[in-house]
Amino acid sequence: MRKLFLVTIIFAIHVISVFSQVRWNAAYQSYIDLYKDLAIEEMIRYKIPASITLAQGLLESSAGRSELARKGNNHFGIKCHGWTGRKTYHDDDESNECFRAYENVAQSFEDHSKFLARQNRYSRLFKLSIKDYKGWAKGLKACGYATNPRYADKLIEIIELYELHKYDNANHYDKFISKHSSTGNASLGRLHPIYKYNKNYYIIARAGDTFKSIGEEINISYKKIAKYNERDRNDKLIPGEVIFLKEKQKKADKAFKNRFHIVKAGESMYSISQYYGIRLKYLYKKNNLDANYQIKVGDKLLVY
Repeated sequence: MRKLFLVTIIFAIHVISVFSQVRWNAAYQSYIDLYKDLAIEEMIRYKIPASITLAQGLLESSAGRSELARKGNNHFGIKCHGWTGRKTYHDDDESNECFRAYENVAQSFEDHSKFLARQNRYSRLFKLSIKDYKGWAKGLKACGYATNPRYADKLIEIIELYELHKYDNANHYDKFISKHSSTGNASLGRLHPIYKYNKNYYIIARAGDTFKSIGEEINISYKKIAKYNERDRNDKLIPGEVIFLKEKQKKADKAFKNRFHIVKAGESMYSISQYYGIRLKYLYKKNNLDANYQIKVGDKLLVY
């Protein structure tokens, strides 16, 4: 009997694990990576847990893929309610209901914060600890934010599955990422996550990307982006290549101090400079190489 009990417990744990894996998906994680700094910024300004903002954005916008998010950058399902700005219409509880529309995602996040902070029915939530995500989730449902009876449970599940509560402990955020990851218009297509490396920021190019399309999304001059990457503004981009968003450094990250880069087949001085996030001329200079030097497989290059 004891053996059967243990088998049952092990099976139950296995089932729970499988279901957790099923619920997790890459689109949700990409959304979190893209907007976590924006959510932290809103938390610092308006005292709303970043975990709650992210969970609501994920749930209400289907990780930025909903029609409201794509058509109107509305990530929180907020209806017009006397709104005088841009509007979009969508079938919800009733057909063709009026919803708020925004120029970009940053406006949606800020309006969500103001929507909660300035309405009396949500005032009791601000008496809760900023780390009490369960209280906030249950309070949002109790205050009438959504009609779904499992709304609070869904928010809590998302927060715990993706460990969003860790962002509630943050006391600072990356201003560059917050600004440039949220000013793009979702109608232009799926936005690129911004990553940090060697005191710089970069995105990974996708099929169809150009310097111009990236510039429009990130809200940085495409001519500057091309210059930062030491390329012609009209160059064709290859899916998977790194595109830096600020001027590259003079040397690699400190982790590569006193270490050589061993040249591999297919590499060029340019590809190596991009890999380490350093300007091409400094890669030549560090290694006392002429600009016309053709590297060979096995060459040892200093990068720091």
